[in-house]
Amino acid sequence: MIHARGLTKRFKVKKESVEAVRGIDLDVEAGQLVAFLGPNGAGKSTTLRMLTTLLPPTSGTATVAGHDVVTDPAGVRRRIGYVGQNNSAGENFLVRDELVHQGCSYGLTRSQARRRADEVLELLDLQLLAKRKPGTLSGGQRRRLDIAMGLIHLPPLLFLDEPSTGLDPQNRANIWEHVLRLREEYGTTLFLTTHYLEEADSMAERVVIIDHGEIIADGTAEQLKSELAGDHLAVTTHDEAGTRKAAEIAARIAEQGEVTVDGTVVRLRVARANAALPAYLRSVEESGVKVATAEATRPTLDDVFLALTGRSLRESEETA
Repeated sequence: MIHARGLTKRFKVKKESVEAVRGIDLDVEAGQLVAFLGPNGAGKSTTLRMLTTLLPPTSGTATVAGHDVVTDPAGVRRRIGYVGQNNSAGENFLVRDELVHQGCSYGLTRSQARRRADEVLELLDLQLLAKRKPGTLSGGQRRRLDIAMGLIHLPPLLFLDEPSTGLDPQNRANIWEHVLRLREEYGTTLFLTTHYLEEADSMAERVVIIDHGEIIADGTAEQLKSELAGDHLAVTTHDEAGTRKAAEIAARIAEQGEVTVDGTVVRLRVARANAALPAYLRSVEESGVKVATAEATRPTLDDVFLALTGRSLRESEETA
């Protein structure tokens, strides 16, 4: 559904060339739900704009939904839907009329557009709002209308740029319920960006991370967390002598020797925390050390980014 090779984008900034995207290779198969993550300025939005024909690449190739983004951009647009961060619907038409107008702009006949409008209104639970103007809708309702606008021509591939940004947790969950229903009912391929890492972790079957214009990680959330961040154990002892012994034992089982000591707390990285914790505690107690507290934690996608780049993705988003 998406096949890119050596995709590059350079901009001129004050007579200097800035390479925003640096030779990306990317393949997305039909039916996948892919989360595309990266801090502001990483090349995420530029890549998305090239794949959706909003921005021509400087070099490289990309075929999206069976059409070349450079030689056949119109063919790409006919086969994709795009939901940007800003609201798509205008204010001059009622909700259903807006959808019909959008369908006609994609080449549907008026009767086809009406029928399709009714289908997406039902799919996204917007039937009761069909005769209201977009400006009267709540944030969650407005976002569902944006998705309906992107789906009106039944594209096999839908790009979603921060689909739940600015929504409260209840509306975010509601948006995701409808997004997942798209896959179930239509087999739609979904390619999305989000800065809510929990969403990407729990919803996406594949996570692609970009930084400094290059893809630095690609896999399932579980794979990336296990391989790049690992589980963590934290054990607190009663005194410094006990801490030293606990740290010595930790060094023998920790992944890549990753053991840190903070006061009387020993922290270590392991492959599988649930299996490693009981064995570690037995070894510590057999050495004569009494453990005050013990904790096993699973990594997050932010831990993955921290392991890859030395900085937090969450902090990068908040401070940008």
